[in-house]
Amino acid sequence: MASVDFRDNLLGISWVDSGWVPILNHGNVLDYFSERSNPFYDRTCNNEVVKMQRLTLDHLNQMVGVEYVLLHAQEPILYIIRKQQRQSPTQAIPLADYYIIAGVVYQAPDLGTVISSRVLSAVHGIQSAFDEAMSYCRYHPSKGYWWHFKDQEEREKAKPKTKKKEEPSSLFQRQRVDTLLLDLRSKFPPTFYQPKPGDKPIPVEVKKEPEPAPEAVKQEEREAAPKSSAPAPPSKPPPEKRARLQ
Repeated sequence: MASVDFRDNLLGISWVDSGWVPILNHGNVLDYFSERSNPFYDRTCNNEVVKMQRLTLDHLNQMVGVEYVLLHAQEPILYIIRKQQRQSPTQAIPLADYYIIAGVVYQAPDLGTVISSRVLSAVHGIQSAFDEAMSYCRYHPSKGYWWHFKDQEEREKAKPKTKKKEEPSSLFQRQRVDTLLLDLRSKFPPTFYQPKPGDKPIPVEVKKEPEPAPEAVKQEEREAAPKSSAPAPPSKPPPEKRARLQ
């Protein structure tokens, strides 16, 4: 495998020199940052030129090139150092920012790196969710698709098993009984009914069919008489009794 150069991407590393941490302040923080073991420090910067010539840092404004300046200091815990390209005494282009927290040096990420990291985290979360959802999906040609969760069987086992109540009769049986009761009620209507519980039963009035008029009855008898008057067969006399011989 090829070796990885940490200078290509310094966002994932940090640097600290524990010997400097107790005495670190805003006056010597740039000297601490310019240590040779610090991977964030560029040896070709103007700070090295000023240091070799034993000049003050005020001479950096009169030079052109890469330089490091102390941007913010909150003693004794936080220091921010900026790397910038000096073009004139009044113009400098920022290149990178570094923050020192409790003596540990980190490189501050740029906006593009932050957005890329957030998008990558979101895509990874969505992909993981889809992969987990697909692991619960099941398919069978006769059943189709359904979900099968891992904890579903455990929940079913944990639930107390309850016996199903057996119905005393089926729907078909109840409907047949109701039909028979209605049939019996129509054939044998009740003679009494009770309006309210505790009241005296009241007899049911049975409607009688109206009797036919006597003229209609006589006419029906006359029409039925010719049909019933048929010639009666000749009656034979009873056989004569003969005396028994003694």
